[in-house]
Amino acid sequence: MTGVKKPNEKHLMLFTGRAYPELAREVADLMDVEIVPTRALNYANSEIYVRFEESVRGCDAYVIQSHAAPVNEWVMEQLIMVDALKRASAKRITVVAPFYPYARQDKKHAGREPISARLIADLFRVAGANRIMSVDLHAAQIQGFFDGPVDHLWALPVLSNYVEEKYDTAEMTVVSPDAGRVRLADMWSDRLNAPLAIIHKRRDPNVANTVVVHEVVGEVEGRVCLLVDDMIDTAGTICQAAEALMARGAKSVLAAATHPVLSGPAVERLRASAFQEVIVTNTLPIPPERQFETLTVLSIAPLIARAIHEVFEDGSVTSLFGGNA
Repeated sequence: MTGVKKPNEKHLMLFTGRAYPELAREVADLMDVEIVPTRALNYANSEIYVRFEESVRGCDAYVIQSHAAPVNEWVMEQLIMVDALKRASAKRITVVAPFYPYARQDKKHAGREPISARLIADLFRVAGANRIMSVDLHAAQIQGFFDGPVDHLWALPVLSNYVEEKYDTAEMTVVSPDAGRVRLADMWSDRLNAPLAIIHKRRDPNVANTVVVHEVVGEVEGRVCLLVDDMIDTAGTICQAAEALMARGAKSVLAAATHPVLSGPAVERLRASAFQEVIVTNTLPIPPERQFETLTVLSIAPLIARAIHEVFEDGSVTSLFGGNA
């Protein structure tokens, strides 16, 4: 009977969508597993078709998809993959979304607005997902949107280890680019044992992605300033913050963010900015034409691989971040 899987034996299977298969392959290599061969295509009218080319009955399935642009297409593909797994009798299905789609639409700012982050969670649940795994959710309350376990992974150890190895943190100040990121900046401050500063700014409510930097709260003169955020989208906020810090006498400015969305003018802004280095992870793909000299990309794959292993073995994901089992 050697080599025959017993009926109750746990069996891990790894799947990837087409948005960023390179990340999934890196995770698979670290876990020493194969990605399940999948046939996926778009019909002429843009509808998506998916079929797995191996039996998935009774498996513990992990479906990796990075929600880069076009976000809606990759969300739909992952939903279809989950539905196919459910209908093919997978035992447990975990959605691995390193960058949670629609995370910034986590509450109503005005009347007649959706809460799209909740809708995404509902869609995954109805499709058949039992669990969601994501990295650095834009808003912590998203964990409560899904009716099931949500593994919220933190990229802080990955990013901060790099910063500590390369820079002298004794002359560093951690800076929040706005009031909404103060909690994240405070975590960085504790991790690096560095003082904290805040950029006070206000958005124009009538113009998307437009900000006005007002003042710097905290001592930054002569300091290496590390701006931290969960994502860099159009880079308007963080580049204006860097200019404000340099105007206040900062020695140099660095940026560290988990998700490199890099939409629209982001790359041009970052290339022209005062940043000595922009440090991100590879939760999202960055094509060669969107890369630039001061950009450093760290791999999030080891963290995802370890988290999948802990979930599969019924271990503790919290233990990856120094918590108790």
